[in-house]
Amino acid sequence: MSKDIAKIIKQHKSDPESVYNTWFVGSADRLKAFRSIRRGVLQVIQDIKKGNFGNDFKGSSLEVVLTSITEQKQVFVGAAHPFYWKPKLRIPDIYENEVNKKYFGQFLESCVEATKEEQLVREILKLDEKKIKGLGPAVASILYFLHPTILPPFNTAIVNGFNKCFGDKKTLGSWQSYLQMREMIIRTNEEHKKELSSDLGAITGLLFDIGVGKLDAGDSVMSTEESDKAAKLLQKRHTEIMSENKEEHLHTEMQYHLLKIGNALGYDVVAATNDRSKSFADNKFSFLSLSELPAMNVDEETFNTINLIDVLWLKKGTNRIISAFEVEKSTSIYSGILRLSDLSLSAPEEMQALFLVAPNQREKEVVLQLKRPSIKGNAVPIQYILFSDLREHCDAICKFGSDHHIMAKIAKCA
Repeated sequence: MSKDIAKIIKQHKSDPESVYNTWFVGSADRLKAFRSIRRGVLQVIQDIKKGNFGNDFKGSSLEVVLTSITEQKQVFVGAAHPFYWKPKLRIPDIYENEVNKKYFGQFLESCVEATKEEQLVREILKLDEKKIKGLGPAVASILYFLHPTILPPFNTAIVNGFNKCFGDKKTLGSWQSYLQMREMIIRTNEEHKKELSSDLGAITGLLFDIGVGKLDAGDSVMSTEESDKAAKLLQKRHTEIMSENKEEHLHTEMQYHLLKIGNALGYDVVAATNDRSKSFADNKFSFLSLSELPAMNVDEETFNTINLIDVLWLKKGTNRIISAFEVEKSTSIYSGILRLSDLSLSAPEEMQALFLVAPNQREKEVVLQLKRPSIKGNAVPIQYILFSDLREHCDAICKFGSDHHIMAKIAKCA
């Protein structure tokens, strides 16, 4: 490497539009994704075991998992593409080949259950030996969300960034290349963990930005064509970030309305733990929300998940959850549905209602996803509320509502 890695890391972290700042530390959705995606993977495993997986990517539980991953954006854009069923090529060969399908399910289950690095590497090597057509290291995008400190994600931009950074020639479709890259990534990450993180998403995001030409690794001179391509990509990234900022403002507005209504109805209200410092129209969430979620009789992992729900209404002076709300953006629907479904399966039995608060333009897709059998069968049904309805009727609900049942006036069922 012709440029010191420490300098590259410093440059990466100082750029407000780097993956590090817009996704790794700047995205509230990132932390929420891990458990919900894990729950989604468990659903894939169960569907394969029970023979409900189907013979196409579309409509499968795997589609929900991969779409939830792609909603993380940037590093994971295109993560679902390798899993689309391409009948003419017969890839990936996990839809119509029952033997391969079963092994894919067993592989996922073994990776979910694994607790040690060597176990995961062994499962990857075993999968590689099976030579299942079209089932290469794209699976690493799923594995990252199961074991973020052990397995990095893997795509074209990350490989390109790795090769530029380390002067290598690794290829995209090889598990062997992935494992070799992983060794170097982990070694480099250990040396710079104080500047990065134990979570390999930080260093992978750096490689991604190098790979797309946003960050200079200092090892080569770009051609005019490459330079023009990088400039267009950076402009696209800037436009996306501006759009995301607008969406984040809308998200904060909807949280505010829900906190305001909950207070007016006489509930204790709690914003997500990473949102309690927010404000909307000069109304600080810290003045509306409890400072912390009361202790509950659930395991630590479940409690941490509940703590990340956008807005909770609790019976006054207790830890009893009455209603839970997940506010989604125009670019994310699957992730919120997965989180609420997870909450329905693992949260305290007293919970009365679950709501997905969604942008108007995504209503058809929300209805379609909530009609999935695995979602519709939740112990607590998920209803949805449109942004426009929440905004329009907030004051009226505060004035005339007596309890959480008033939300049925604006909520819809799939």
